[in-house]
Amino acid sequence: MLITPVQAEEPNNDQQHYHKRMKLFQKTEAVTSIPWYYYAAIDQYERNLRFVRDDLPKPNHNISIYIPEEKWSGLLNPNKQDTNPYSIAAFHGIGTDGNGDGKASRTNNEDILAAIGNYLLTYGTDHDSIKIALWRYYGRDKTVSMIIGNARMYKAYKKLDLQKKEFPLPTNYNYTYKSTWGAARGWGGRRIHEGTDIFADYGVPVRSTSYGIIEMKGWNRYGGWRIGIRDINNTYHYYAHLNGFAKGLKLGQTVEPGMLIGGVGSTGYGPPGTSGKFPPHLHFGMYKDNGRTEWSFDPYPHLKVWERQSKRAGS
Repeated sequence: MLITPVQAEEPNNDQQHYHKRMKLFQKTEAVTSIPWYYYAAIDQYERNLRFVRDDLPKPNHNISIYIPEEKWSGLLNPNKQDTNPYSIAAFHGIGTDGNGDGKASRTNNEDILAAIGNYLLTYGTDHDSIKIALWRYYGRDKTVSMIIGNARMYKAYKKLDLQKKEFPLPTNYNYTYKSTWGAARGWGGRRIHEGTDIFADYGVPVRSTSYGIIEMKGWNRYGGWRIGIRDINNTYHYYAHLNGFAKGLKLGQTVEPGMLIGGVGSTGYGPPGTSGKFPPHLHFGMYKDNGRTEWSFDPYPHLKVWERQSKRAGS
């Protein structure tokens, strides 16, 4: 499945919209005692789904949590558009009145957050209870992991705008690359090349392209020493053939754009420690999750944009 650069990440960086959403999250925190970053994490996860799924309405600048009619009004409620908080409660729906207007509207920001907050409260306010609540709501381990990762990023950086990106190599080094996504690969059976190869000298620094959470770190017989980082847009950034990792990097750690994560190498195509079977380069891949499955898409257009931005910034 192909994906365009616009679809791959949230394009809007208007600080007024971030500020408005933050106020809503903090207001809900004050009512429920559940930290704001959990609400922000759920909202961002679902915002990402709306960008890449045709069965969901496209996101706008408001809260993007989508609660299906039957979950909002109650599975057995004959009125799927019910906005009466009392009849909704009678049918065990989660819809509620969060802004005090006497209605429980699926399109009202405060009502949506209040409904999610009340749902989480039925399980508890501590981290483990929230994880259980999320699993019961979504029924998917990977979804829970991504939402918790979002929450950790928001908690660490204390802001909603985590869209900044950097080119994976410092732009003052010599390197070269072209679009190679989809090309045939022979090693390991018939498969396509799921990334872009950036050729550079051994040891050239490799940097995180985004804010993110380290989901994977270690050896792969194809990718050698490699690391995987999940960003705030449900996008997985994959760095392979490294000559090693930056000191102190750990699974679950938060990273930010430009942070050193390793160096260019030629590891892979064999057991742990195999190196030198091809010229040194960074294999950089990107994968998108839509709440059901994950697929590779071409990182080349993104790399070109990030390269221009990094050069302008002198990084």
